[in-house]
Amino acid sequence: MDFALNDDQRAIQDAARQFAEAELAPHSAEWDESKHFPVDVMKQAAEMGFCGIYTGEEHGGMALGRVEAALIFEELSRGDVSTAAFISIHNMAAWMIDKFGSDDLRARYVPRLTTMELIASYCLTEPGSGSDAAGLRTTAKRDGDHWVLNGSKAFISGAGTSDVYVVMARTGGEGPKGISTFVVEKDAPGLSFGAQEKKMGWNSQPTAIVAFDDCRVPAANLLGMEGDGFRYAMMGLDGGRLNIAACSLGGARLALETTQAYVTTRKQFGKPLSDFQNTQFKLADMATQLEACRLMVLRGAWAIDTNHPEKTKWCAMAKRMTTDACFQIADEALQLHGGYGYLKDYPLERIVRDLRVHRILEGTNEIMRVITAREMLRQ
Repeated sequence: MDFALNDDQRAIQDAARQFAEAELAPHSAEWDESKHFPVDVMKQAAEMGFCGIYTGEEHGGMALGRVEAALIFEELSRGDVSTAAFISIHNMAAWMIDKFGSDDLRARYVPRLTTMELIASYCLTEPGSGSDAAGLRTTAKRDGDHWVLNGSKAFISGAGTSDVYVVMARTGGEGPKGISTFVVEKDAPGLSFGAQEKKMGWNSQPTAIVAFDDCRVPAANLLGMEGDGFRYAMMGLDGGRLNIAACSLGGARLALETTQAYVTTRKQFGKPLSDFQNTQFKLADMATQLEACRLMVLRGAWAIDTNHPEKTKWCAMAKRMTTDACFQIADEALQLHGGYGYLKDYPLERIVRDLRVHRILEGTNEIMRVITAREMLRQ
């Protein structure tokens, strides 16, 4: 059992940290305030390889593992949680096309996704099917050399800006085996977008409904095999859950580091807050939780990289534990700042807002418990 990173992993981690400190952190507050989607900066991240982390080298990806991805997303999110989280979604969509697409689909899209010439979104959730993802109602019917899609997807990150949408739709009967996956381009006839949602956090990325009204998609844009789409979506989510957990680590780490610096300088009753045992205990608990969560994330990443039979359970456990604990760390950090933590002069209130949604997306933490228990009881 070896907990040390190798030289390559440390170099990747350092590169991500340096990029985040130079290109993300200085603008995070401004992007949140103005609701700016920093496409230009994300394209700079693509030049570093961060938009094709685990896609294959054949079409420009880095072909790294999920452990390396977790290291990258923790560092990027320490610079800006919201932007890092969108880059993680883009990576998930790009990986699905690279993993399951035909040679033609891969050649058409993956090279431009890894450079972020094309931006990708993942479209599973619907207005009437969130946690019950297999109950989705968007349909796709074959019409000659096209599929015709009807329905809508909700809470889609990048909607209206992204160029490519990886869409799960029903091509068969009820349940997961009736679902297929399609690659839909932004200018497809019948594709439209709702108004931008007004959100609590994640303000540096657009979020809206994606609507399909007799939307015609070439038959060649079917991803993989008909009826296998739900399986593809769930495989994508195993890694996606770890990515979001890693983004929680980065945000919570920034909150803890900011707080550690604050309590050593802020004085009450004639001495620094750091001299009070209550403060010391809180810092110790926060640091312990953060380290435990990081180990859970890396274990889940290792499970995917080694195709461990319990990878889905471990990813669900890591996502549930990490996103809950990191939100609590950020909230405690805000509390230790007192009234100052509630002001936008400090990053705490933004981190709290951004991390809150991580307990909902990529499967709510209640569903993570369902997955974990289901996998336990199968044994």
